[in-house]
Amino acid sequence: MSGFGAMNALAKRELVRQTRQPSRIIASVATPLMLWVFIVGGFSNAMGKVAGDETSLTAYTIPGMASLTVMFASIFASISLIQDRHDGVLRAALISPAPKWSIAMSKIGAGSIIALIQAMIVLLALPFLGVTLTPVGILGAIGALLCISVALIGVGLAMAWIVDSTQGFHGVMNSLLMPMWLLSGAVFPVENAAGWMRVIALLNPLTWSHAAMRDALGMSDAFNPILAWGISAGFALFGAALGIWAISRSSKP
Repeated sequence: MSGFGAMNALAKRELVRQTRQPSRIIASVATPLMLWVFIVGGFSNAMGKVAGDETSLTAYTIPGMASLTVMFASIFASISLIQDRHDGVLRAALISPAPKWSIAMSKIGAGSIIALIQAMIVLLALPFLGVTLTPVGILGAIGALLCISVALIGVGLAMAWIVDSTQGFHGVMNSLLMPMWLLSGAVFPVENAAGWMRVIALLNPLTWSHAAMRDALGMSDAFNPILAWGISAGFALFGAALGIWAISRSSKP
């Protein structure tokens, strides 16, 4: 079987398995939406306008909630590696003729599809908040979210290889990803943060992915869009390479 044929077959299996767990899909979308309601309900009047006095906090935080949805979906996609190791499915795949990269990319591809569908549900709130969704803007937002999902699933696969426990994996990933998300300009403009926090945010690849997404959606942002897209693409490539490395290492004793 060719690498792409194996990847497609394994990706279909991942899609079927994930869509048969509706509780995970509901949790991935409902949690960010509830958090969004709490944030805008508690702080929108206090903060007024953000992003150059053109975008309300209510609209500004929507891309961040979309990326949070992708983050949760990525955790669920990555955790399947632990389940496959315990069930013996990973061993069967590793001794098959399928190349190792196809196994990793099947998980990244299937997980990204689920994550993008869920994130787009969140972004559909933007037209009701005064932000016009154009075809180019939607494609750009999908591209930015795809960079996030590929990167996070790849990182998650590597962590799943190291932390061979579902409970431990959830704890480690939440401890790693939640600070990244909070310090990425998801809920407040980075340029308005304290100096030390701004430095950390600029080193955070999620910050640049959020900037790229807002640029695509026509929401004003202080970041250079070319640099934002470049760092986002690099983050995705890094995550994919890390995920492939993790799967390849799984075949070693």
